[in-house]
Amino acid sequence: MGLSGVLHVEVEVKSPAEKFWVALGDGINLFPKAFPNDYKTIQVLAGDGNAPGSIRLITYGEGSPLVKISAERIEAVDLENKSMSYSIIGGEMLEYYKKFKGTITVIPKDGGSLLKWSGEFEKTAHEIDDPHVIKDFAVKNFKEIDEYLLKQSSA
Repeated sequence: MGLSGVLHVEVEVKSPAEKFWVALGDGINLFPKAFPNDYKTIQVLAGDGNAPGSIRLITYGEGSPLVKISAERIEAVDLENKSMSYSIIGGEMLEYYKKFKGTITVIPKDGGSLLKWSGEFEKTAHEIDDPHVIKDFAVKNFKEIDEYLLKQSSA
């Protein structure tokens, strides 16, 4: 097993792609408010929090299985294709992974959305597990965001 790899996952949700994309863009406000078990705070340290070059400091809640704090930099945003890439640049995750880059894409599908997430990583040592726990946390978050949006639209 090598030190580098990529994990992929696809999740179908009921929320329309545009609505889901807007929710992701408002993550700095929405996530700590709607999902306090997963996110305590998300602070913007540089930029506007969504544009390339922006840096966000995330303090995770009890629901985060691996780390309690991480800093991420937005690497690229494609508004037309509803895609965003980010890299982990600080926090405990760097103890396990020299590099970690995630990409989220929201694709319209049958009135709902297909979410594609990938995590490109380089481990600090061979005995470190591939970041399946991070992939699973992303899937859990996507489902929670969908449930939250569906409740908001029916309220």
